[in-house]
Amino acid sequence: MVNPLQDKRILLGVTGSIAAYKAADLASKLTQFGAQVDVILTQAATQFVSPLTFQSVTGRRAYTDADLWGNEGHVQHINLARNAQLMTIAPVTANTLARLAHGMADNLLTVAALAIHCPLILAPAMDGGMYSHPATQANVETLQARGAIVVGPAAGHLASGLAGVGRMVEPVELLGHIRWALAQGGRLQGRKIIVTAGGTQEPIDPVRMITNRSSGKQGYALAQAALDLGAEVILISAPTALTTPVGARCVDVQTAEEMLQAVLAALPQADALVMAAAVADFRPVQAAIHKIKKENGAPEILLESTPDILRAVAQAKAEHGWPRVSVGFAAESQDLIENAAAKLKNKKLDLIVANDISASDAGFGADANRVVLLYPDGRADALPLMSKDQVAEIVMQRVVELLEANQSTR
Repeated sequence: MVNPLQDKRILLGVTGSIAAYKAADLASKLTQFGAQVDVILTQAATQFVSPLTFQSVTGRRAYTDADLWGNEGHVQHINLARNAQLMTIAPVTANTLARLAHGMADNLLTVAALAIHCPLILAPAMDGGMYSHPATQANVETLQARGAIVVGPAAGHLASGLAGVGRMVEPVELLGHIRWALAQGGRLQGRKIIVTAGGTQEPIDPVRMITNRSSGKQGYALAQAALDLGAEVILISAPTALTTPVGARCVDVQTAEEMLQAVLAALPQADALVMAAAVADFRPVQAAIHKIKKENGAPEILLESTPDILRAVAQAKAEHGWPRVSVGFAAESQDLIENAAAKLKNKKLDLIVANDISASDAGFGADANRVVLLYPDGRADALPLMSKDQVAEIVMQRVVELLEANQSTR
């Protein structure tokens, strides 16, 4: 399985901000994803959170300025820096931003930051007006020009009671940036992958609509799996409550027609399309301009078919060669294999993922899925019940194999 964080050495710097408590959560999340996290706290950071906190969540020693002059002397920062595959400083105060921008090296953290040969991600945190100050902005611009990735800060309530831009981004968002940075150079590097997700909505009137129970979880997991392999990802999403994975370009749509147009617009130069969205098959011929009132009795709503997106993709592929690989999903309540195999053939797909929506422990709305992968040559690969993230990883690995096979036959 592909996990860009697995066994990666991450150097986490923590500076003196009330947001230091978020760094402990970040260290915990990174460790849970399999990373080896070494933490350096500035003297000011230890006033907010102790080294023991980080040792408890990472299982590894946490370092402070005392270690710069300890038994290992000047070698300590070199060891930490040279072993790091990514460094993040979260939170990073205005003071430390200034130190980094001017190349100062007066504590263990800044000495290590000067010695790294890996990506650097900074998550600023400071109180009202400090981030917008010209001096801070100049320091940020200097660091970005040197290749540092600056994430945030966000707007909101600040520790002083003021409101403004200065809050450190939440650990889950920062985790996404770290994950994306470490995924570069994966097997889908340089590949353009389109993923569709969610259930489309066909309006009946300004209030009501025809839709389905799709949560979008499987589609978003597929987008994340493609990102984890280094792909350029275009996520075409019907309305969901989910957050776009860091690194993906999200195109929001509502109806089947809007999704069709978004897919066709994204197709040129696309290596693969993974059509995980649950697209409505029917829509009202004419949506009411005003809300239909129940006092008028139950309305008769005439329906028509929505556009067949995969059929349009098959035609585009025949004419222009894009996408190289097309993957569909088949959500069925009966005759799963037969119906999925027919869709595979009729839509000229390279792979179809079939799942039984009548299962109580998988499918729509659940965090798990149980699917069968069907291929044009008749092969069928039945997967056991697993998380949608795991399903997504397997599907994307199959996409990699199909693309590599496609490349070798050209």
